[in-house]
Amino acid sequence: MKRAAIFNNSPDKCLDVYGSGRYEQLTQICDLEPGVLTADDVRQRLDELGDIEAVFSTWGFPTLEAQVLDGLPQLAAVFYAAGSVKSFAPALIERGIIVVSAWAANGIPVAEFTVAQIVLACKGYFHNTRDYISPDVRAHVHRGAGVFGETVGLIGAGMAGRAAIELLKPYVLRVIVHDPFLPDEDAASLGVEKVSLEALFEQSYVVSNHLPNLPDLQGILHGGLFERLRSNASFINTGRGAQVVEADLVRVWGNRPDLMALLDVTSPEPPEEGSPLYELPNIRLSSHIAGSLNDEIVRMADFVIEEFGRWERGEPLMYEVTSERLATMA
Repeated sequence: MKRAAIFNNSPDKCLDVYGSGRYEQLTQICDLEPGVLTADDVRQRLDELGDIEAVFSTWGFPTLEAQVLDGLPQLAAVFYAAGSVKSFAPALIERGIIVVSAWAANGIPVAEFTVAQIVLACKGYFHNTRDYISPDVRAHVHRGAGVFGETVGLIGAGMAGRAAIELLKPYVLRVIVHDPFLPDEDAASLGVEKVSLEALFEQSYVVSNHLPNLPDLQGILHGGLFERLRSNASFINTGRGAQVVEADLVRVWGNRPDLMALLDVTSPEPPEEGSPLYELPNIRLSSHIAGSLNDEIVRMADFVIEEFGRWERGEPLMYEVTSERLATMA
């Protein structure tokens, strides 16, 4: 059995991710160092940990300085039961240590959340429930186009975007995508049409953002795009708040009460007190709940446990983070 340990600076939260029997499962599939080791634990016990071959973790993974890594000469793989690995993966990959991320598992609840909002937006639910309480507008309250034959635009076809595409397949909807990294053959196999960002905003009844958190994508969604939106369109953001020029969004939505924005992310997060985002009746805010939370977080442990099995058996890995993949990941 491979010698393994769990490194994390927030042991209780870490054991939530490896809860519901996942920690016990680790003890059965590898020779696991008991408990969760913080950064201080690792430094103090480094002479005991030199035979560790695999490390498991999640949010709260400690930075492993060069001196610590030098003291872990057998470390060959890190299995990270969460999403972004940008803060620590480069140093590990440079040493030839395999890094596995559960970003694909985290994409599943994002896609579920998104598709739920897309269906409700197509029905006009968010406009409708906002206005139905008012006797003055009840007789002519808004109704959406419906979930049949409408166009839905997805910005980004990473794990969350692709998962959303799969979940949308049972619906009779036209799905268009803007993603410069999506090969034409992949778009064809997914059953979607690649379009420009401008065309996506012009054609879609619902637009959903799934762009990765990359510096050069900040501010990419601006007023020139929002102004192209169709009548009664909805914009969903589960990507990152900084990708939206929020002043432009506030201006356009303030001028066009027919539009609806469903924002699970903002910049800053939450918005500052007094922000118009709280006041505009056609903007709905949620507190970054699209990703894995509560019962959903153990799915990320399942993904890395399955990857550990592939690694141990010498099989190809599904979720290894290479230097090339890291360049386009959140």
